[in-house]
Amino acid sequence: MTDLTYDVIVLGAGPVGENVADRVVQGGLTAAVVERELVGGECSYWACMPTKALLRSAAALRAARRLPGAREAVTGDLDAAAVLARRDAFASHWTDDGQVAWLESAGIALHRGQGRIAGDRVVEVTGADGVTTVLTARHAVVIATGTGALLPDIAGLREAAPWTSREAAAATGVPARLAVIGGGVVATEMATAYASLGSAVTVLARDGVLPQAEPFAGELVTAALRESGVTVRVGAEAASVDRADDGTVRLALTDGDRIEVDEVLVTIGRTPNTRDIGLDTVGLEPGAWLAVDDTLRVLDGGGWLYAAGDVNRRALLTHQGKYQARAVGDVIVARAAGAVVEDGRWGRHVATADERAVPQVVFTDPEVASVGLTAAAAEAAGLRTRVVDHDLAAVAGSALHAEGYRGHARMVVDEDRRVIVGFTVAGPDVAELLHAATVAIVGEVPLDRLWHAVPAFPTVSEVWLRLLEAYGR
Repeated sequence: MTDLTYDVIVLGAGPVGENVADRVVQGGLTAAVVERELVGGECSYWACMPTKALLRSAAALRAARRLPGAREAVTGDLDAAAVLARRDAFASHWTDDGQVAWLESAGIALHRGQGRIAGDRVVEVTGADGVTTVLTARHAVVIATGTGALLPDIAGLREAAPWTSREAAAATGVPARLAVIGGGVVATEMATAYASLGSAVTVLARDGVLPQAEPFAGELVTAALRESGVTVRVGAEAASVDRADDGTVRLALTDGDRIEVDEVLVTIGRTPNTRDIGLDTVGLEPGAWLAVDDTLRVLDGGGWLYAAGDVNRRALLTHQGKYQARAVGDVIVARAAGAVVEDGRWGRHVATADERAVPQVVFTDPEVASVGLTAAAAEAAGLRTRVVDHDLAAVAGSALHAEGYRGHARMVVDEDRRVIVGFTVAGPDVAELLHAATVAIVGEVPLDRLWHAVPAFPTVSEVWLRLLEAYGR
């Protein structure tokens, strides 16, 4: 058994864990990360990067077909094998050599194996060979173990070996028939991707399509999915699932209908990867989400335990996890130097954007980009608001961008402060519009000042001017 000491120990070497370690090393401390799978985590191999690679080729083809002159040059259909090969490249062929090399260059130690908290600032790492290494942290232990797919209690589902987001992102072939249980972000993105690759896709959206977004976003995405050949069954729910000897998956629905497919993808939510990391040794519940304050310190965690990224449930998005990583890294460095860090006083050293300024893009057709509160969420929060809508197709830049452009934009204004608290836009290629809205919301830019942020003509960004005109002076 080997004993080693570092200033900071990070459980999990995904994007969040890597950024925590990098931040504290840049602040003059030593750091080690513990990883049981691939360095680079879910985003690099089974989520953000491979899934967007699956979606991008079809999006480019759709864009070409929507432009006279370009559509005539399109002489074939999507090459599924080439798409999967490009996906493989973006997932680094599921090897982490490049990520490990980066850790070494950044001066971050790597310990492979299952890490478990074994006491006050102590982590035991059990490697694949069964050898245990004991790590001790001088200042902090940070949990950045992320989440895994949540499987519902549907009769026969687990025995049927369903796909989760991991299998969908890393599939080596395209199923002829695919059922998707769920109607959220992963469900709609993967339905879009596999339909474009040639699958006959059925979406069972019990709670609707993109139920957490503005209603118009779900309506536009539903219409586009159906136009692409996807069967979208809103309100449908699986009662049981079984896989036949020939591999066929049979789903019985609660309404009595039955569906036969080649694969079933389950996308109903996430569960924290905290079941086997030793939380019980410090009085916390194994398998539970970790509640934190705005400095990302775990409540009732002894003052030395932190949690960043999906595992604290504040915002289950890679970019928000990396934002938290930067904040917690700076907090740990400051506290190690003896500073007293108080919530609300330390600026970038606290994570406050997770409450009302979370940007997200759903890479469906059309794309959905949003930040801040929906109209319903703002009303529920007790704000006195005004909702302003505009047809995105009526903007000159949209007509130039694609023939038959369809889209919609909405801003939610806090009338008492005359600032934007929510923005959602749905339409082809709208992802790049989002950061302007994020800056406006985070910066609490008054509407009177936004009139002086003049959008270039003719671009889709001109929707900002149209929204302000609709709001009025």
